[in-house]
Formats: sequence, C-alpha cells, structure tokens
Amino acid sequence: MNMRAIIMVCMAASLISMASAIAGTATYYTVYVPSACYGYQDQGVMIAAASDAIWNNGAACGKMYRVTCTGPTNQGVPQPCRGNGVTVKIVDRCPSPGCQSTIDLSQEAFSMIADPAAGKINIEYNQV
Repeated sequence: MNMRAIIMVCMAASLISMASAIAGTATYYTVYVPSACYGYQDQGVMIAAASDAIWNNGAACGKMYRVTCTGPTNQGVPQPCRGNGVTVKIVDRCPSPGCQSTIDLSQEAFSMIADPAAGKINIEYNQV
C-alpha cells in the first residue's frame, strides 16, 4: 500500500469515529463507592455513572467511553471546555429519577475536560 492510500484510510477512519460520537450532557459526582457495578472495589477516579440512555440493565458496567466537552449548558460559565477529552470506565448507575445528565463523570474526569464551576456541560461521547 502506498503512502497516499494509507493517509486516505486514516482520514476515513477518523471521520467514521467522529461521526459515531453521540451528543449528550455531563455532570459530576464525588462519592465513588459503593458502586452499582463493583460494590466496594475501588476502580480509580477515571470513572463515570451511566444514565438510563447508556445503562442497558447493567450491560454498561466496565465499558469505556471517550467524552469530550462541546460547550456550556447555562449562562454561568460561558466557556467551560478545556479542550481535552477523557476516557472513563462505567462503574455505576446515575440515580433515576434524579439523573441530570447522560453521563455523570467523576469530579476528576470532569475537571480534565471542563471547569467544574459549570456543573453541567454539553458533550460528545462514544464507546471505545
């Protein structure tokens, strides 16, 4: 395969991965154990709780998601995004009713992609 063909394949692959991203919202939480998936086992801090949209009767446990901030959801912090993406592991279920987002990130994961003062942000996410 020549270099031009390799570049074209890489470009097509990156477009496919971007096209598969799903729009949603993210919030954050701070108490990580116990979790619905792992009980009292510590799973680190790059974790998240899934809303009903992702939970799938617990099938989401252990799945990895790439989450990127795309913008604010309110007037409080006009530019909350930090330009980074983060990969998190689903370890819990966002309480229903009461879940305020598509994915509830650990405070550490949220802080990597956005200003925590925003509280809630618009995101794109996809399973990795």
